[in-house]
Amino acid sequence: MLETRQEKDSLGWVTVPRRAYYGAQTARAVENYPISGMRAHPLLIRAFGMIKRATAEANQELGLLDAKRADAVIQAAQEVIDGKWNDQFVVDVFQAGAGVSFHMNVNEVIANRANELLGGRLGEYAWVHPNDHVNYGQSTNDVFPTGMRLATLLNLETLYPVLDQLAASFAAKGREFDGVMKSGRTHMQDAVPIRLGQEFAAYAVAIAKGRGTLARAADGLRELGLGGSAVGTGVNTHPEYRTKAVANLSRISGQRLVPAADMRWAMQSNACMGEVSAALRSIALEVIRIANDLRLMSSGPNTGLNEIHLPGLQPGSSIMPGKINPVMPELAAMVSFQVIGNDTAVAYAVQAGQLELNVMMPTMAYNVLQSTTILANMLRQFNERCVAGITANVDRCNFYAQSTVSLATALNPYIGYAKAAEIVKESIATGKSIIELARAKKLLSEEEIAEILDPVRMTEPRPPLQAAKKRDGD
Repeated sequence: MLETRQEKDSLGWVTVPRRAYYGAQTARAVENYPISGMRAHPLLIRAFGMIKRATAEANQELGLLDAKRADAVIQAAQEVIDGKWNDQFVVDVFQAGAGVSFHMNVNEVIANRANELLGGRLGEYAWVHPNDHVNYGQSTNDVFPTGMRLATLLNLETLYPVLDQLAASFAAKGREFDGVMKSGRTHMQDAVPIRLGQEFAAYAVAIAKGRGTLARAADGLRELGLGGSAVGTGVNTHPEYRTKAVANLSRISGQRLVPAADMRWAMQSNACMGEVSAALRSIALEVIRIANDLRLMSSGPNTGLNEIHLPGLQPGSSIMPGKINPVMPELAAMVSFQVIGNDTAVAYAVQAGQLELNVMMPTMAYNVLQSTTILANMLRQFNERCVAGITANVDRCNFYAQSTVSLATALNPYIGYAKAAEIVKESIATGKSIIELARAKKLLSEEEIAEILDPVRMTEPRPPLQAAKKRDGD
């Protein structure tokens, strides 16, 4: 049987596993919230460890925490930062409002470890108490918003390089495919020619712009309300505590962090989390669009567009031999759908604050961190196992470039829109190409046909040929 110990909190006695570094309040939360089986993101744990170290250092500097206790708390907090005690953070991600349970899980783990470092026993808190010492001058109400902002900043550092690499891969494909002509398509119908490389270069721009939007949104996370204590007034804190604590946290985390100009605002509003989530959603929307384009362009091989070839990664059917599916674009879309759903949850949570506090922070933290993590992991695979290996079916693309009835668009300046439309109708009815009909009807000279109806010429802005330009009244 599991060995246990007894701890007492303000509600009474609680049974705790004997070797657990958490305590009574965490044990209550485990019993109260057996919801999802999911635990805190490792970076949220790490961020809280950084906060506890930064605040202990500030309180020691101000003479509010003696050196012996402070040093033990700082060492224990550093071990949390290093991930040594991740298995001790056992509160479900869906828990009581504001994240009190997770916060106390952190306080108890650090207090128990600090006591152990000082020669004490787990659960006795003879030297270091979770509330009186680890949490000195703090409240869940300023610590949790600080923790989830910092964790998000840390997590985004894993996503930025993946976005940069994906944009670079699309740009490289843009250069590689720049000479490959194909038909453009609008409304899923034939449109004027475009270069395959132009399409891929545009994908690179979309990803790069999404990355820029995300980075700008993330700057809002850097303004922290740490030191606001219970309602943003700084009750039970030294006047210099907040500036010292935030400065320490900036140094420890390596992130540029500043105290909020208004601590009440920093506690009431979590708009910055909503903005980051929305930026992640926008990236997801672009990824879905691009992934669907790749699926369309690679469709076939015999009955689809078959303009590009995606790397074959696995058999695509349990019954159809030789079938290969676009699994990475499919994965990209599914993960992106999850990010969009997460953003909806974050949006509802952000608007759900009342007066001095928004208690829905645990769901914000969980969803934003999950979105960032799964986007980074998926886009890394999408880039390395799909985009980097895409090849062009040059012959098929060229066939489409020559076959599109929208080549007739180039005739507009010379024969007018109405006559060009008649040519299109005839092309569709007879199966003859626009070039064949222009030649048969002697609409232009051979030299003019070769230049005006050249698909390559139609992929860049160029003025009409003056010698063949339609005259007024013709």
